[in-house]
Amino acid sequence: MTMSDSNPMTLFSMTERAMSAQMVRMNAATSNLANAGSVASSEAEAYRPIRVRFASELDQATGLSGVRSDGIVRSETAPVKRYEPSNPLADAEGHVWEAPVDESAEMIEIMESARQYQNLVQALTTAKQLMLETLRSN
Repeated sequence: MTMSDSNPMTLFSMTERAMSAQMVRMNAATSNLANAGSVASSEAEAYRPIRVRFASELDQATGLSGVRSDGIVRSETAPVKRYEPSNPLADAEGHVWEAPVDESAEMIEIMESARQYQNLVQALTTAKQLMLETLRSN
């Protein structure tokens, strides 16, 4: 995808989009983690983990490439069928369907997105400092 030529991408707009994408990524992983261990009475009703799909953007005017979130996709991983006849959500055969959430993988996803967000904040801070130094030297 390309950005509009009327609004060329700047370092700040590119970083803003990347930070927003990391927040969406972190929120998706947090949602998955919040639903870990949840059960439903049928396979169709069981929670399935979500992931953010990303797309790149190229600004023709500056040649800068950025990223944006391009929607959310549900995992095709099948819920775990578990025999638990005492559960009020159990079906007629005594089974419940547990969300197939890998808690360790979700924690890693959260930590990676937080680290990327932190790196982007540092990049903005550095750019701001360089701009201020440039203005002071003139």
